[in-house]
Amino acid sequence: MTPPGAGRCGGKGRRRRFSGSLVAVACLFALIQAGLPGSVRGGVGKCVPTGVDAEGPFYKPGAPERLSTGSGLAVSGDVISYPDCRPIPGARIEWWHADRSGRYADSLRGTQKTGPKGGYAFTTLPPGIYPGRPPHIHFKVSAPGHKPLTTQLYLRGGEKAIRFDLVVEAGQR
Repeated sequence: MTPPGAGRCGGKGRRRRFSGSLVAVACLFALIQAGLPGSVRGGVGKCVPTGVDAEGPFYKPGAPERLSTGSGLAVSGDVISYPDCRPIPGARIEWWHADRSGRYADSLRGTQKTGPKGGYAFTTLPPGIYPGRPPHIHFKVSAPGHKPLTTQLYLRGGEKAIRFDLVVEAGQR
């Protein structure tokens, strides 16, 4: 009988038991790989690049600089350089998402530059759902000396504030 919290893995005729802590580490690794929001910093000098995701068909360049595209959801985080894990001041962030009815509108597009410590923050309406997609916010990040990043933040629903650090890789295209 397998104790509660232990998992099994093995080939033909072999069984190995994993401790609860190993299962927890495997789950944490899976969450990091999935690109879910939260801290991206490990130990000193360790960070994980943010996963690339689809730009989608609704991106429009030239979003106005602003700190708000509505209220109800506060989004903040840092833009961090990989592999040295240092904040990037002056990085450009664009965001856009669908309204509550699932339509993309110019009023829900914004751009801003990170502050001297690499931080950004904006408020917006909670993103809407449209067929086949969970609620999400698109991001485009550009910073001198770094590869551009396009990604998405997926929300679970009901959040009022969320932290979403963006880790971009050093080097040009």
